[in-house]
Amino acid sequence: MKDTLKTTKQKQAHPPMKSSQLMKLFVDELKDIYWAEKALTKAIPTMIQNASSLELIEALTNHLEETHNHVERVRQIFEILGKKPETKPCKAMQGLIEEAGEIMKSCEEGPMRDAGIISAAQKVEHYEMATYGTLRQFGETLNLTRVVVLLAATLQEEKAADEKLSTVAIGAVNVEAASEAI
Repeated sequence: MKDTLKTTKQKQAHPPMKSSQLMKLFVDELKDIYWAEKALTKAIPTMIQNASSLELIEALTNHLEETHNHVERVRQIFEILGKKPETKPCKAMQGLIEEAGEIMKSCEEGPMRDAGIISAAQKVEHYEMATYGTLRQFGETLNLTRVVVLLAATLQEEKAADEKLSTVAIGAVNVEAASEAI
């Protein structure tokens, strides 16, 4: 029993791992999501302008505000790590934003376009949830307690945004789009 307690205490007392392959990957992925969040602060307003559902506009507007907070949290994480905040182009987010633009252009204004915007936005949310979940796990492995708290907060907001988009879609937008004739 004493050995188990000693091992647990040693793990808790273990300092953050500043230099490791996982830390290198963590920082690289952090640069990627920093770029992605900054790009979304420019892309979400376009989605808002193209949306017609007041519920969808409200959901996107609220998430835009959260996205600005996500940018700030990532910047704080760089600060905690003693690193300069840097971005690295996120090819996945570039593709998702481009696809969102194509969807908006190809869909007729109204419920059909709203359904397309929700589809595109949920793809973005799922990418972000995967990224923040992975970063949070890396942070736990690296014993970055303060960083994990920030990443967990962002992950919860991304999940809530995804749920809100599902609620908007199921509540009216998809039904309205389905009832429109071609």
